[in-house]
Amino acid sequence: MAQPGDSPRAATAPTLSSLDFALDRGSPVPLYYQLAQQLEAAIEHGVLAPGNLLGNEIDLSVRLGLSRPTVRQAIQSLVDKGLLVRRRGVGTQVVHSQVKRPLELSSLYDDLEAAGQGPSTRVVRNEAVPASADAAAALQVTEGSEVTLLERLRSTHGQPVAFLRNHLPVGLLDLDTARLESTGLYRMLRTAGITLHSAHQTIGARSAAPEEAKRLDEHEGSALLTMQRTTYDDTGRPVEYGTHIYRASRYAFDFQLLVRA
Repeated sequence: MAQPGDSPRAATAPTLSSLDFALDRGSPVPLYYQLAQQLEAAIEHGVLAPGNLLGNEIDLSVRLGLSRPTVRQAIQSLVDKGLLVRRRGVGTQVVHSQVKRPLELSSLYDDLEAAGQGPSTRVVRNEAVPASADAAAALQVTEGSEVTLLERLRSTHGQPVAFLRNHLPVGLLDLDTARLESTGLYRMLRTAGITLHSAHQTIGARSAAPEEAKRLDEHEGSALLTMQRTTYDDTGRPVEYGTHIYRASRYAFDFQLLVRA
């Protein structure tokens, strides 16, 4: 019988024996690494979701014609990455996949939704406040003048990923709290007829302060990624100034570098 708090996914989860793997035995890439990469892809694409149990390593090794140490090494590499966890009396279980966000002008909500991460939002603050010096400079308003402050906790699969702090010009659009908890800010801006054109963004990192660690379900001093962004519409008007923090254990910025001739 299921106990309170048990994951409903665990009982109906796909097992390792139900997944198809394509292993190239003629490749110089080690078999354990090929298997680990395909398992990681299954986690990232939601085929194996948080709470899913992986099943029996022995059965998988027999089905794939691999040695048990090879299978164990593949699984251990994902345990080391924090994607899997070994639980006494339960087995090996999927914890989460790390969110990889492209460096482009897009919203976290849209990126998580497109990646099948099931985003959810809790609005912590939605009110008019005096503009700080940084917010005033970014939004090109007078320091101390009224701006709208949004604070939101963004989660996936019930686990917090980011804390988002945004300042917007007062009266820019109707920032209904219920809508903010069901969709993304950029989607609301576009729906209001605001065309997002460009942004200036700075990415950094620091350690989590006590309140931040508590909010993001991390340990005090854990690594956080930071992002500061000012977004402009197609007239050059600043429409949003954001200062966000992300759990480094759950989140990464992904980008491609091109060689300039």
